[in-house]
Amino acid sequence: MVMLVALCGAATSASAQSPVVNNQVQNGDIFAQGTLNIVTVEEGAQQSTTATGNSVQAYGDRTDMAVTSNQTMVGSVIAQTVVNVDASLGADTAVSTMALGNTADVGINQATMTGVLTQTATFTDNITARTQIEGDLAQAGDSTAATTAISNNATLGLTNGAAGVRVNQNSNADVLADGGAVMQYVSGTSAISGVAVGNNISSVGDTASAQRLALGQTNGGALVQASKFTAYGNVQSAITSTTAVGNSANVFNEGPLLDVTSQQVNNAYVRSQAESSAYQFGSAAANAYGAGNTAVAGNSGEALVLDNTQWNGTAGVEVIATFTGTDGYDSYTQAVAVGNDVTGYACSDCTGTMDVNNRQTNNGDVSSAATNSVGNQGGRSVVGVSTATGNNASFYVTRPGN
Repeated sequence: MVMLVALCGAATSASAQSPVVNNQVQNGDIFAQGTLNIVTVEEGAQQSTTATGNSVQAYGDRTDMAVTSNQTMVGSVIAQTVVNVDASLGADTAVSTMALGNTADVGINQATMTGVLTQTATFTDNITARTQIEGDLAQAGDSTAATTAISNNATLGLTNGAAGVRVNQNSNADVLADGGAVMQYVSGTSAISGVAVGNNISSVGDTASAQRLALGQTNGGALVQASKFTAYGNVQSAITSTTAVGNSANVFNEGPLLDVTSQQVNNAYVRSQAESSAYQFGSAAANAYGAGNTAVAGNSGEALVLDNTQWNGTAGVEVIATFTGTDGYDSYTQAVAVGNDVTGYACSDCTGTMDVNNRQTNNGDVSSAATNSVGNQGGRSVVGVSTATGNNASFYVTRPGN
């Protein structure tokens, strides 16, 4: 891990930028294992398990930065958490498991930033995060288990700043977020989630910021999968959710300009699967979302300029959401599958402008299946939603009335 911090009392001129040059290559495999063996606890249990190939953080506070970062991941990254409980997990339990191939976090405050971030994960990679809770005779109050696997991850943050940055991401790794939970009795809420992403970019600019970004994402791995399986004897509230995306870019801004050029290519098979069952339940939900490419560019300030290109290959997108219950009240399943998805918006409470050029091509099958089954004891409400879309684009801008 590399952390670089630049501090200065006032913003410097462009000629006095602080240069940050980072080069990282990880050739071996990275493993992180977390295990909790519990008979009974009163307050709860916590476990955080993280495995990372290459990591860099760079932050400039009132000083300009020029960042060049190159990260290459050759080996596999595997993070696994197992929780074995005999009697009780206590009142509040939180489990987090994360596997990251390359990750870069860059930010500025009251300054300008230029940079090129390049992240590469090779064909030999396997990015896997797995969380499993085993308590088939045990009870719990509230419990959460979040599982995240990302091959390449880049995060940009601006506060009253300006940025001109190019981000290049190329992943050939298989990405998997897997696992689930088995519990006899949950008196509160059990929230089990899995997120798998080939390439991920997030950028947020606030307090009168401006961003001009060029984003390139290519996912050539065979598989991106998020899968979670949960089973309960008796649960008050159960939420099982999965998200699987080949390429994801989310850019938000508060300021005069957001200018984004985004190019996404996905060749991986994308699978999102959330399955849950309960004999007795108060409320239960199984939510699954899967996409080849997804991009969001939103400016709460005046102007949005968006040039978006998305290409999804022939491997396909498959999304499955299933719930099975016997005696309960409310159950809900939602399966949303999309080949390419883009959203762009500009200011809703000022004189906003928007300039958009969008191109989307989906070559593979897209399927969604939502199944909601309640047994002979009956239920109060049963709701299922299943949506499959090849290409989806949403753009909106409003101007306030006189």
